[in-house]
Amino acid sequence: MASIRLEFPESLLSALPFGREELAEEMRFAAAAHWYHAGVISQERAAELVGVPRLRFLDLLAERRMDVFAVSLDDLSRELEYDRSGRR
Repeated sequence: MASIRLEFPESLLSALPFGREELAEEMRFAAAAHWYHAGVISQERAAELVGVPRLRFLDLLAERRMDVFAVSLDDLSRELEYDRSGRR
């Protein structure tokens, strides 16, 4: 796995309710969730970034009251139109 070094002010680190190791895990999860919801990466790639199986990633989203399925209004509209047309 590739590594990226990020620097944070000590004041931020002392204000957070977790230590440095947990911060790295939280940052990976936050990035994975953001990119998944933005449609940049799939559930599988997001789970891989977090280091958990895909179903566990979905559980983690649900535990944090985040949308489990990333569906845009455009995607939903296309899906509904597809249903109405009788095609499947």
